[in-house]
Amino acid sequence: MSDAPIPAGNELAAERTRAGQPPLVPSTSRDRGIGPHKRLVLRAATVIDGTGAPPIGPTDIVVENGRIVQLKKVTGNLATNANRPAPGDHEIDCRGKWVTPGFVDCHAHAGVAYHAANGWVPPVEYVYKLWLAHGVTTVREMGSFNGLDWMLDQKKRADANEIAAPRLLAYSYFPAVNDMLKLIHTPDEGRAWLRKLKERGADGVKFFGAPPAIMEAALDECAKLGLKSGCHHAQMAVTRMNALTTAGWGLTSAEHYYGLPEALFEDRVVQNFPLDYDYNDEYFRFSVSGQMFRQGAEPGSKKWNETLERFLELGFTFVPTFTIYDANRDLMRARQADWHKEYTWKSMWDYFTPQRGGHGSYWYRWSTQNEIEWKENYRLWMAFINEYKNRGGRVCAGSDSGFIYQIFGFGYIRELELLQEAGFHPLEVVRAATSQGAALCGLEDEIGTVEVGKRADLLVHDHNPLTDFKLLYGTGALRLDEATNGATWHRGLKYTIKDGVIYDTAELLADVRALVKATWDEAVPSQYAKTDQAAP
Repeated sequence: MSDAPIPAGNELAAERTRAGQPPLVPSTSRDRGIGPHKRLVLRAATVIDGTGAPPIGPTDIVVENGRIVQLKKVTGNLATNANRPAPGDHEIDCRGKWVTPGFVDCHAHAGVAYHAANGWVPPVEYVYKLWLAHGVTTVREMGSFNGLDWMLDQKKRADANEIAAPRLLAYSYFPAVNDMLKLIHTPDEGRAWLRKLKERGADGVKFFGAPPAIMEAALDECAKLGLKSGCHHAQMAVTRMNALTTAGWGLTSAEHYYGLPEALFEDRVVQNFPLDYDYNDEYFRFSVSGQMFRQGAEPGSKKWNETLERFLELGFTFVPTFTIYDANRDLMRARQADWHKEYTWKSMWDYFTPQRGGHGSYWYRWSTQNEIEWKENYRLWMAFINEYKNRGGRVCAGSDSGFIYQIFGFGYIRELELLQEAGFHPLEVVRAATSQGAALCGLEDEIGTVEVGKRADLLVHDHNPLTDFKLLYGTGALRLDEATNGATWHRGLKYTIKDGVIYDTAELLADVRALVKATWDEAVPSQYAKTDQAAP
């Protein structure tokens, strides 16, 4: 192997190569989607614009060269009204349909976990098509664990619509924590690394923590360079700086829930860890995490309100990713989800099942008590996030799929359901998934709302998504057919339009089913399958 320095952002990918793991094969061509067209017209749609405003329609939406150029309210008889936009070279009849902005997944990974030895990753085509089939048109890729070079190549191809993929934002892992790859040991080293990262074209930085002096300097440097930042406040670092501390240093967003309970502690600094706790034991890591909010300030208390107000003063953003821990409160439900049979890659399923050493595969003794504790954890966590939103704070939708029985696309829709469970009105859910996500990514002038001048990232729905987010799942939702008195599956999302390119979601889902079936039939070997684990 060459002794040449590894470029900033490629370090974990280099570790993966050293460990003998094959690189993730990039996507290089587009086999789905039509357009972009010179002039695309969506006729007579009911528009949910992403701002929180209620639906309005019928509206004609005109797109030219990938951007919205006209929104025309249609009055009177649709068939005879002459005061409508001129024909397009492609049109979609949206009578009886709803149009929303494309969704922004603010916490996602393009298939690779951050442990070099995992080895479960399916081809990235599988990931991209599941995202698009569930309406995700922009992804904040948190970590670029395939390497920044790999991620920037995919980003460039996605921007040019050369591949069937959402818009991709590349955030690189900051290598400064002991339980992962650690290369940065001083504040000056951190600043220099970030300058190199910026020069290479990264959009932002994913932190897991760092020694406080390094973290504070790094966040200061991010601000100077215009790099956005998100932090998973890992338990090995959170005692020295919780989410409120890092927010004060300039962190853009907190990912998941880590660091928030610690900001609410009143009578302790350290969580009440069992004395035989071992962070490397995934069961300990995730079972004990379900006890944290109960150790913090009560809702409505002085400390609770002070913490909320301080986060608001700082203009902070939360990306809770409720979905990725959903199995912790009802393991059977997550394991038996409707979509696993046809949409879960075999080696991913193998990886999800209980195993030592697999991140998020900690089910070796998951108990009723664990689920009860996690349900209470969610009650308090959701209360804080909902109140933060109610007071004007920004909350965004993110999935973190690929772990803990959550798969790409489906996990994002589950996040929308969980935001509603937390207390968000469905319009507020859509706002979190669109305009709020766009603002977090610094793309609020480009995407996130249905407005003239914005990129044509649009979703065409056969059913009103506000009435039931379950209709957005690739499987749809089971319903009664009154005509036959029999069961039928209703699916709501018809088309995903990204930069004016129209993707038929049924085609994308069919492609995924075929890919997945091959891994289970062993018609083609699963490139990353673990051969020592039996099929369920």
